[in-house]
Amino acid sequence: MLEHIPRKIGEALKDIRPGFEKLVCTNTGLSDLPDTLELGMPALDGTVLPPRFTADGAGISPALTWSGVPEGTAELVLIVEDADAPSPKPLVHLIAYAIPPEDAGVPEGAFSKPTTLAVGKNSYLSSSWLAPDPPTGHGPHRYVFQLFALDSLSMLSGSPGRRDVIATLEDKATARGLLLATYERA
Repeated sequence: MLEHIPRKIGEALKDIRPGFEKLVCTNTGLSDLPDTLELGMPALDGTVLPPRFTADGAGISPALTWSGVPEGTAELVLIVEDADAPSPKPLVHLIAYAIPPEDAGVPEGAFSKPTTLAVGKNSYLSSSWLAPDPPTGHGPHRYVFQLFALDSLSMLSGSPGRRDVIATLEDKATARGLLLATYERA
């Protein structure tokens, strides 16, 4: 969708970015959490997100791995945000919750439609992976994969949005892990 925005408009919007300070992980109630979760993406080449996970490719969600889940964790929550979207807030690409703490990751395509996993609303109000689609000429975008360990079940249901997830994390999160991937439309 954003690939159709003319390069000149993308360039004009180059300085409009929410930045890291507006990500969920930097929320006042979450910024002091210990970074004990190790989050990885096997397909990542340095920090560059392969095009197959974007709107320029198949648009499927990437495989993720993690370790370091604290003992006593009841549930994991994953949120992926674009810190460089041309908007006042980060663009939400994925919210996933009720992830069993004993899982060590998810396979490629796990959050693409259709999915049987518990997935909240992305910024386009869909309950699935929103493939990165930065405007041409806007420069590189930083996609931050944020994994949180919860000490009790989230009680989230249906397709919760970012605000509901933040409230739950502020109340129940005990640890976090972050992974940065970048993508720029040529």
